[in-house]
Amino acid sequence: MRRFAFVAPFAAAMAMAAAAQAEPRITVTLGPEVQAKADDLGEREVARQADRLAEVVGRALARTDRYDGAEVRLTLTELKPNRPTFEQVARTPGLSAIDSISIGGAAIEVEVVRPNGDRTTGRFDYFSHSLAEVRGFSTWQDADRAYARAAARLESGRI
Repeated sequence: MRRFAFVAPFAAAMAMAAAAQAEPRITVTLGPEVQAKADDLGEREVARQADRLAEVVGRALARTDRYDGAEVRLTLTELKPNRPTFEQVARTPGLSAIDSISIGGAAIEVEVVRPNGDRTTGRFDYFSHSLAEVRGFSTWQDADRAYARAAARLESGRI
């Protein structure tokens, strides 16, 4: 019985190590349009959005083994805030971070490279169609919605 007590933790550690090796590798790059807008939006804000996209997709893919060992390449091709970013408010007198709203969203191109070399591509986006559709008070409300939709589609295998 004592021997089992040592084997069980070892087996659990090995299983966790195997799972860690099988996790997908997620990379996020910025498309040319997003890179061009980085000065206006604020480089820090854009970098945070790239990190946020990787985080949302990573959490979704952790719930499935569909992409184990795959490389998931995400390209943020379009990015629009619903409210002015700190950089925009700082550069534009009279612009209100609270009262100013706009149609926001994001577009994401996805390429999945599986361990066997198979490649799959897709494109996901979400943008409000009118100011009436803008819900919430977050600067990146619609971009977050785009990330969540892309993550859900990846998780369900619809790419």
